Amino acid sequence: MSTTRTRRAALMAATVTAALVLAACGGSDSDSGDAGHGSSHGTSTSPSADTAAAHNAQDVSFAQGMIPHHRQALEMAELAADRASSAEVKSLAARIEKAQDPEIKTMSGWLKSWGEEVPEAGASMPGMDHGSSGMPGMMDDADMEMLGKASGEDFDTMFLTMMVEHHEGAIDMAGTEKTKGRYAAATAMADDIITGQTAEITEMNKLLGKG
Repeated sequence: MSTTRTRRAALMAATVTAALVLAACGGSDSDSGDAGHGSSHGTSTSPSADTAAAHNAQDVSFAQGMIPHHRQALEMAELAADRASSAEVKSLAARIEKAQDPEIKTMSGWLKSWGEEVPEAGASMPGMDHGSSGMPGMMDDADMEMLGKASGEDFDTMFLTMMVEHHEGAIDMAGTEKTKGRYAAATAMADDIITGQTAEITEMNKLLGKG
């Protein structure tokens, strides 16, 4: 609970201190080298005849955890189309959707091939509710409600601050998969997530005036 309060306080402070930075950024480098990296961590891997081949419990855990994690990122990104004021934020959100939606489909295919449960849309796996998921970087319901009510520069700052934390969580989860996973396609996706989302964190921190 204290972590949630701390995050919320930090978000409110960031909204005040970073708004001018975002306003000053307007369209400066949205077409730079960063523009293409969001899709770089989208994997082209699709379920195939050997999908049920060598995999372990970590691979299953990775897919079952990353699917709801990605879904929340998409939920956040979808808000940006109507609420963001910065072209850079809108571009980033669109790239996040483009990269992560196919990954959800790919991971769902793996789980089906393995005979494992696929997390339902709008629901988390048992014990993985937003506020008490144990999945790093997940926002709780109050965070999502606060983001949903924000608009303009306040939304931009809140979105970027939350998404940095969300990406850091995904990178942590992907690192565990790289270390302990067995299924080659899953560890390759984990590597792509680390590479792509690390680059996006750098981009977001720059927009927040931290880079």
